[in-house]
Amino acid sequence: MRAVIQRVSSASVTIDGQVHSSIGTGFMVLLGIETEDNKEDADWLCGKIAQLRVFGDENGLMNKDILETGGNILLVSQFTLHASYKKGNRPSFIKAARPEQAVPLYEYCIKILAEKIGKQVATGVFGADMKVALVNDGPVTIVMDTKNRE
Repeated sequence: MRAVIQRVSSASVTIDGQVHSSIGTGFMVLLGIETEDNKEDADWLCGKIAQLRVFGDENGLMNKDILETGGNILLVSQFTLHASYKKGNRPSFIKAARPEQAVPLYEYCIKILAEKIGKQVATGVFGADMKVALVNDGPVTIVMDTKNRE
């Protein structure tokens, strides 16, 4: 699994001209699921996201996690995070998991993150044409990959 985590002051997903989900302060997470991923990968990644200390403390240092700040999470599935671009100029998405594997893992991540932060996680719609808007706070952007845990 690969995640792009952005600390935001606001983020939203619009589908067919209608706002589907929106959050204030928190994380906008783009999640890519590949064919080799499983629940163990999801557990590790969600634990890291929930405990990621990138929010400012009283001294302005990045020492607080999302639970300490009361922030929210907007989680959007994005298969293009597993694009292969080594050959030619048209990316291949062969490593991205098919919906029958990816949807259950995406839903599992939603459940795990909600449990970890103690509130509902806002989402996109798997496979939909979405317009994602966000205000990156900092900017702070972190990329995590379960294949690079060390």
